[in-house]
Amino acid sequence: MLTKRLVACFDIINGRVTKAIQFQDNIDVAPAEELAEAMYNLQIDELIFYDITASSEKRKIDIPTIKKVAGKVFIPFTVGGGIKTLDDMYEALKAGAEKISIDSMAVRNPQLIADGAKAFGSQCVVLSTQVKKTDSQPSGYEVYIDGARLATGIDAIEWIKQGQELGAGEICLNSIDNDGTLKGYDLELMLLAESAVSVPLIASGGAGKPEHLVDLFSKTEAQAAIISSMLYSPRLEKNYSVLELKECLTQNNVNVRPVKVY
Repeated sequence: MLTKRLVACFDIINGRVTKAIQFQDNIDVAPAEELAEAMYNLQIDELIFYDITASSEKRKIDIPTIKKVAGKVFIPFTVGGGIKTLDDMYEALKAGAEKISIDSMAVRNPQLIADGAKAFGSQCVVLSTQVKKTDSQPSGYEVYIDGARLATGIDAIEWIKQGQELGAGEICLNSIDNDGTLKGYDLELMLLAESAVSVPLIASGGAGKPEHLVDLFSKTEAQAAIISSMLYSPRLEKNYSVLELKECLTQNNVNVRPVKVY
């Protein structure tokens, strides 16, 4: 049985980790490389890093910060934001990333998914999708881009099916409605997604307590969960360690990689 993965997610602005609610009102947390080292020492399974202003500022991803973070962690490390070309992907991989996440640019140029998969392998390409509930799409969910600011008119489930066909090796579904609310993941969204695609799914948006992880992994086939607020958000009265989260999951019969206690 495959182990479920816990993924620390960093929203990066000027080399620092920030935390938002529904993609707005980001507050500063810490330098990216310092928090990355702390998460690695806590034995998080993976790390994902979004340069959240790269696209809106029309610039490339923050390569110096990728290098700093990559020097502190020895776990799978995904980066996204400002990735427009194969050369951008190559630069990020050369800087120390293991996987590339593409989001807004994939919507604007779907061929980028196929080109990335052909050049670096499907396992290297993560399609990250910002989605919001709507009555205007058949699935009930619409794709948004540019930091959840721009509605695309694209049905979210049809889009991830296309992404898989183009070669994406993983799909990350970011719930705009649930992001930062601490009310739990959008399980309906994940169930729709798992019925539409066969590649691993990553759930993002809404986790506020360990039970939300239990619900996700026991009620859906999601392979990984993005967590940030529970780990380091200054808005929470209590932050959780990776050990605490995994102990709760293990007690609820969810298979996870154990934390080594020294």
